[in-house]
Amino acid sequence: MAVTTIAAGWPALPVLPDAATDAVLASGLLPELAYAFGGPFHFILPDAFDANLTAMRRALAEAGVDGFVYFAKKANKAAVFAERAAAAGAGVDVASAAELREALGHGVRGEHLVLTGPSKDSALLCLAVQHGALIAIDALDELDTLVTSVLRGPARPARILLRVLPPVQPHSRFGMNEAELATALAFCVEAGDAVRMEGFSFHLSGYAIQPRADLAAHLTDLCLRARVQGLEAGRISIGGGLPVSYTDADSWHAYLEGHDKRHFHAGKSFRTSDFYPYHCPKPGAQALAALLAARPEGRGQELAEVLKEAGITLLLEPGRALLDRAGASVFTVQGVKDRDGYGLITVDGTSLSLSEQWFNSEYLPDPHLVSRDPQARAGLYPASVGAATCLESDMLTWRKIGFPRRPRTGDLLVYPNTAGYQMDSNESPFHDLAIPPKVVIDRTGHPRPRWRLDRHFT
Repeated sequence: MAVTTIAAGWPALPVLPDAATDAVLASGLLPELAYAFGGPFHFILPDAFDANLTAMRRALAEAGVDGFVYFAKKANKAAVFAERAAAAGAGVDVASAAELREALGHGVRGEHLVLTGPSKDSALLCLAVQHGALIAIDALDELDTLVTSVLRGPARPARILLRVLPPVQPHSRFGMNEAELATALAFCVEAGDAVRMEGFSFHLSGYAIQPRADLAAHLTDLCLRARVQGLEAGRISIGGGLPVSYTDADSWHAYLEGHDKRHFHAGKSFRTSDFYPYHCPKPGAQALAALLAARPEGRGQELAEVLKEAGITLLLEPGRALLDRAGASVFTVQGVKDRDGYGLITVDGTSLSLSEQWFNSEYLPDPHLVSRDPQARAGLYPASVGAATCLESDMLTWRKIGFPRRPRTGDLLVYPNTAGYQMDSNESPFHDLAIPPKVVIDRTGHPRPRWRLDRHFT
């Protein structure tokens, strides 16, 4: 089969070069796997996870900041990422009992887990305390549940962070306001050795650097005040929010400028503000370095210096940024219809495997076309991509993609860089279709990529 790129002269969003994905595409392995599974599947490139984690740790070290990275497990269910985090001594951010058990089962130490999410029940809190996980307390009633229901009798102390309501996002459903924080701190002091109040955290939407730097400095001040009350308060968590860049700046800006509903099947309308920012000048670890170099409002120092002077350990919970280039999703073309000036491709599987569609948005990076006939006649063929279901709205790509040739039944569409939040956030066995399997690719020391199925327990 031949891999072809999207044709010029049509609205396009090509992904940045990725040698590891290109090697898998060129290997001939994907058609064999498509035949073996008889349906869509995802392939995972765990070496990318390792590289992204290393880059983040390097950014912390170069800034002289003591830090710890937790992988936000909600970004991808594949077990291999928890395995890689465990092997590297990193942590995992979990929000349910199932995620917590998965992380433990794949080797992550209990003290390297952070439990987030709102309104955690007593059973989940108890499990976290038993394994020494760090718990982000989101509300006063949750703190009350922890102390009154979980910490009765002899038990190891509960390690907690208090989540702060961001002043710049006062309508967020996450975190406590100033009055609630004061009550929570008094509660922690009264609880004595039953609670280890290790610091504060926040959940901040968006990807802007300055608001994160400002809020991190504010949490540092809160830690200093909490220490006066006799609390440990030596850590702050800034959550995730490190962006990923999928395409180059010129392609992204050209796409936004030329955005038109005529480029979408059935005149589907999207607001450009609802799209993920598919290009950013400083992604991943570079965004972390920029954050540490930013000067919080009203401060004469960079954030890194503020943290070091206060003796604060910075905790991070990235998901997408650790999964950049760590996997792709593969669908087989089942048929093609010609419409008025464009085509409608139907593939096996559903848009549940590209989760952006279910947030009234579109996963914009161009898919690769892997043709079963390398001699197929070339020629621009714009087409949208629909799923093999009975729903008008079940579209993988509403956008009319300018394919370099008319796809044919049996060809593959490979959606790149889908490991972060795309490939399994919303998957379900709709129409009794099987959940697409995940294939872990190993290219180390072998002329051709080897593969195995991911070892996810549930």
